[in-house]
Amino acid sequence: MTTRAWLGAYPPGMAQEVDPSAYRSLVVLMEEAFANYADRTAYSFMGVDISFAQTDRLSLSVAAYLQSLGLNKGDRVAIMMPNVPQYPVAVAAILRAGYVVVNVNPLYTARELEHQLKDAGAKAIFILENFAATLQKCLPATPIKHIVLCAMGDQLGLIKGALVNYVVRSRKKLVPAYDLPDAVRFNSAVAKGSKSAFTRPQLHADDLAVLQYTGGTTGVSKGAVLLHRNLIANVLQSEAWNQPAMQGLPAAEQPTSVCALPLYHIFAFTIGMMLNMRMGGKLILIPNPRDIPAVLQELRKHTIHSFPAVNTLFNGLANHPDFNTVDWSHLRISLGGGTAVQSSVAKLWFEKTGCPICEGYGLSETSPSVSCNPVTAKEFTGTIGVPIPGTAMKLLDDEGQECAPGQAGEIAIKGPQVMAGYWQRPDETAKVMTADGFFKSGDIGTMDERGYFKIVDRKKDMILVSGFNVFPTELEDVVAQLEGVMECACIGIPDAKTGEAVKLVIVKKDPNLDEVSVRAHCRENLTGYKQPKEIEFREDLPKTPVGKILRRELRTP
Repeated sequence: MTTRAWLGAYPPGMAQEVDPSAYRSLVVLMEEAFANYADRTAYSFMGVDISFAQTDRLSLSVAAYLQSLGLNKGDRVAIMMPNVPQYPVAVAAILRAGYVVVNVNPLYTARELEHQLKDAGAKAIFILENFAATLQKCLPATPIKHIVLCAMGDQLGLIKGALVNYVVRSRKKLVPAYDLPDAVRFNSAVAKGSKSAFTRPQLHADDLAVLQYTGGTTGVSKGAVLLHRNLIANVLQSEAWNQPAMQGLPAAEQPTSVCALPLYHIFAFTIGMMLNMRMGGKLILIPNPRDIPAVLQELRKHTIHSFPAVNTLFNGLANHPDFNTVDWSHLRISLGGGTAVQSSVAKLWFEKTGCPICEGYGLSETSPSVSCNPVTAKEFTGTIGVPIPGTAMKLLDDEGQECAPGQAGEIAIKGPQVMAGYWQRPDETAKVMTADGFFKSGDIGTMDERGYFKIVDRKKDMILVSGFNVFPTELEDVVAQLEGVMECACIGIPDAKTGEAVKLVIVKKDPNLDEVSVRAHCRENLTGYKQPKEIEFREDLPKTPVGKILRRELRTP
């Protein structure tokens, strides 16, 4: 196997391994935080702070309420909400009660929701009322027996909460009509639970904690089985990795992180919520990251140390005229993940904040973090960095053999954060796990002599032009450097002469940008077979709620 060349890139004093057995379960980790940081703010939402002690009390009441419903240890409970305070409370409650969290994208259609609830066998669901109409459509076909209905203002106090709910329901009309007569309101569940008995379950590191469904970008959505020890390991790995940047924090400053990525996505779930819990940090909950002015307005109120985000969010913020109204001078870590960070975006972010984007890499199946650039880096590398402590990576050819040095291959990963398998799909699990315990990612990468990995693309996104491999990420990075381009994406289209040809889709920043200038830029920077045959301009690009561009939707006529 490849020698661990990457260890030479570790900052001085960086641990090479972590000990996932430090906690018996995620519940022990959370309860330690509740005890140690009781008076600190755990979550800040719409100008209201919620302490660790409040989170402790609320989640214990909700856990008792769930147990009163007669659920059994290991039963699955879904959460279908954006970043609202009820989310982390529900997560803590579900785990403390001995159940399994099923994270659900609140923008799912009824068809997608039905598939996931049935596949997971979920018995109960926490859902924001904004999405209740979707649940109503598919409810009879699902195993759901209990519904806890949440509203945007539930945890904002009597007056502010009522006002926020009025605006959401009546002014903005964001709550379509629904009929769920048996649903229980979140605050009622808290009240009932506070009067109910709570029985502490026996939890172990190898118990199932979270079913994290893959985004479906590679086919049917599957549930990655994440055990308590997988998530504990990734929290400790991430903490160790961030330590060189966070260790010099003044004693009076509470570590503060922005949570603009949705908590139902494993990136925010682990690197936002769980890591902040471990560190006693404050998490700024952003319910709608697409509303850039509202995001900036919220961030003005805080001292920010850590900002995990995707390329599209970094890009949207840095290009906004109000960007400099936020104090970025305390920012120590800008963590890029979810999709490739473009060099033009990284350059602009660094110019405006002085904090370089450290690009990392991970998947739902790996809890998620696998590799990252050192947080001590002073510039953007264009790579996904090196494996984090306790993680091994290698490149495999189509026969499953390790690639020769310098050769591109499929990235395979081994470490304590790698899932136990896909939920009730041994056939799918067998396809992605090697005999020696490596998870095959489906991403094509290279490794340099220092142990830094670079993704060249997903297997399925590769475009084959006259026998030559064209990697969309490379083209997108080149085109994004052209002045006047806001965003772009690249796909393969059928071509009678070359088999496939390149199609480029662009969202303009400058309305005067035209096809002639784009083609000139491509000719200057890309070899002949990589040139786009078709160029299309659009108002926006289809994206997942996390901000990942959906190339597959661009392929649909």
